[in-house]
Amino acid sequence: MKFTKALFYFLSISILISCSSVKETKKDDGKIDFTFLQLNDVYEIAPIQGGEFGGMARVAKVHKDLLKENKNTMLFMAGDFLNPSLIGTLKVDGERVRGKQMVEVMNAMHFDLVAFGNHEFDISPKDLQKRLNESTFPWISANVKLKTKEGSIPFYKEVNGVKKEVHETFIKEFIDKDGTKVKIGFISVCIPSNPQEHLEYSNMFVKARASYASLKDKVDVVFGLTHVKLANDKRIAKLIPELPLIMGGHEHTNSNNFIGNVQISKADANAKTVYIHRVSYDKKTKKTVVKSELKEINTSIREDEKVGKIVNKWQNILNAKINDIIKNPSEIIYKTAIPLDGRDVTVRSTQSNLGTVIAKAMSFAYDDEIDAALVNGGSIRIDDQLIGNVTAVDIFRVLPYGGAILKVEIKGRLLKRVLDYGQLAAGTGAYLQRYQIQQKGKNWFIAQKPLDSDKTYTIAFSDYLLKGFDIPFLSDKSTEVFSIYTPKETELANDIRKAVVAYLKSK
Repeated sequence: MKFTKALFYFLSISILISCSSVKETKKDDGKIDFTFLQLNDVYEIAPIQGGEFGGMARVAKVHKDLLKENKNTMLFMAGDFLNPSLIGTLKVDGERVRGKQMVEVMNAMHFDLVAFGNHEFDISPKDLQKRLNESTFPWISANVKLKTKEGSIPFYKEVNGVKKEVHETFIKEFIDKDGTKVKIGFISVCIPSNPQEHLEYSNMFVKARASYASLKDKVDVVFGLTHVKLANDKRIAKLIPELPLIMGGHEHTNSNNFIGNVQISKADANAKTVYIHRVSYDKKTKKTVVKSELKEINTSIREDEKVGKIVNKWQNILNAKINDIIKNPSEIIYKTAIPLDGRDVTVRSTQSNLGTVIAKAMSFAYDDEIDAALVNGGSIRIDDQLIGNVTAVDIFRVLPYGGAILKVEIKGRLLKRVLDYGQLAAGTGAYLQRYQIQQKGKNWFIAQKPLDSDKTYTIAFSDYLLKGFDIPFLSDKSTEVFSIYTPKETELANDIRKAVVAYLKSK
């Protein structure tokens, strides 16, 4: 009898505890927290500026730590990661890398969503399709489509013969420990600044609004993941004031702006910083609270071992190839407290201090025995600023395609046409970075003297400029190009990158 009573008591307590546990697990307080880790405009998988900042293996460690803090964490790339990069120009197994290294790293990091940036369209349609197929993460695009003979279609991934479309919007569901569920949606548009024959751009503002309209009744809250100018993001914020947060790219300097209640956040390029957004959502009040932290990625952060191995593999490939071209590629050759500006928006529109350095180096390569130097802004591919310790590899990243510096005897009349064309081409790769050439009003000056249309000048040109691509009337066949000296392999002028390295080392 005593045994039966004891057993009954034990079973009763067990049932009560069990019911209590079930009650606790089923309790839904209607509030849920989740975290976004945002990157944008990342071209380098390894740390930059002498190893001081950036590095995807460090970001991977931050990501893992955030997942431990809250399993409901998403990792984003707000566009621009496949190009440009020095590794991307290399040939491995007979093929140009063209962003393959970045996709391999990002697959290992388990990105949750990526947006297209304008630099994704630098590479050929064939290479872009390969990268899409290789990626294990989802992409999003509302206003950029693939143009085919049959018409415009969404981008897609093709794996084992099966095609899967890239959608205009994206939905993610989270659930927390107490059972609160939330559906969050994402919209994305890309700046139409890289027109290509295989692309069709729709109006980004129309598509942003349409995407939001298609999502708002399917989810609890909608966020933006964009790659457009800040001014465009601000307009989107005005058009869709219900967005709590737009995670943006394109600009390379961190910023955090508010248009009404819409927060617009952009991190620094090349993962020098990342944004951590801790989001709280209340299903009863429909209120979203975003607390954002700009985190510097530096030497204090340990590297994730798995991602680090992939980065090292690609760095070893890079070093092996670079060592064939230049000794001590990691040597610090210059220190600068003032950023050397190689961003596209600068070098393709105004005279940049980095453009001046490159043009001066071109003159230096010929012992300053020339009148002036010109290089097309489109040759500068780093789309970033150099600050602090500058290495030889940094210069190769600035000018990944290399090329010779040509010494050209050119008629003043043609030189003026070239300079005028370069000014009119502001905003494109044909804009000219200069040394010993100034414009005062509408007049050009060469070495402080007015340009003489009848005089013959000796000008150092980047070899690309004499191919007639950027400036159609300038080539080795132009009648007012009197002579072109192409340097021998043993000469410094044979490789513009080596000339810049030598020039900076001399300072």
